[in-house]
Amino acid sequence: MGDGEPGWPGENADPGGGAGSSGPPPPAPPPGFGYPGGAGWAQQGPPAGPYFPPGGWPSVGGPTPPSMPVPPPAERIRLAWQGRGSTDYIFAFWTALGWTVLTFGIYGFYVFYQLVRRLRDHNARRLELLDAAVAFGWEEAGRRGLQEELTPSFQRASSHLGVLRKMTGDFRDPIIWLVLSVFASGIVHVIAFILLDRDLVSHDRAEVGVEYELTVIYGRFGQSLPLPDQGRVKSQHNYVGRIVATFFSFGLYFLWWYHDMMVEPNRHFYTNWSQEDALVAAVQAIQ
Repeated sequence: MGDGEPGWPGENADPGGGAGSSGPPPPAPPPGFGYPGGAGWAQQGPPAGPYFPPGGWPSVGGPTPPSMPVPPPAERIRLAWQGRGSTDYIFAFWTALGWTVLTFGIYGFYVFYQLVRRLRDHNARRLELLDAAVAFGWEEAGRRGLQEELTPSFQRASSHLGVLRKMTGDFRDPIIWLVLSVFASGIVHVIAFILLDRDLVSHDRAEVGVEYELTVIYGRFGQSLPLPDQGRVKSQHNYVGRIVATFFSFGLYFLWWYHDMMVEPNRHFYTNWSQEDALVAAVQAIQ
């Protein structure tokens, strides 16, 4: 991203038609993602957002501090969209390898730190953006009298957001992982690579679920969002096979494992950016 904060793209664009357009009928849900909709699913309320008690959280031994105001959903979307330059770090494998060799391995610690940090921060940013997109859609559905019709989609989106929200509590502090790697480099790297690979698969699967529901919701507002490709969710690595290959190749295969840990999230980020740009344009057209 360039210097400074970009504004909304396409100030005069209207990519999806007028505000009152009903849009085409929603497509059938993609198979394999276990959408819980249907007659047997209990009705729920709108997706839950961040909760701030009236007057803020109580304090002990002092006056109650003022509660932080929550930005409107459209502003949350814009801020999360702008933040991808600081969260979605893009690796160049050969550059990283070259600097690691030239610095006698010191640069490799920075690489490992970034591998852990970027997936943790990316998940948090995407959770904020998608949660805000769902909240914006709920408010817009209320203005158009579509909340009852779209409630199943909001419920399913909220369920997928719960997966992303749960992942924010996983042990992924990059500094602690970096310190551990100093004392037990090989073992810690293997454990981290397995966890990060599983994180990417779970994260992407949940994202596809939310993105699909957003195409249905925003389609009813006359805005066309790209339908997510469920085939983009990669399979988990063969962890046992990779460990064995690393052992019998005297560590050479580990370089290829490093390559995958850099390149696969890179591809995931690029896919997300395309969807985010379309979402931002749709929100701006609705406003």
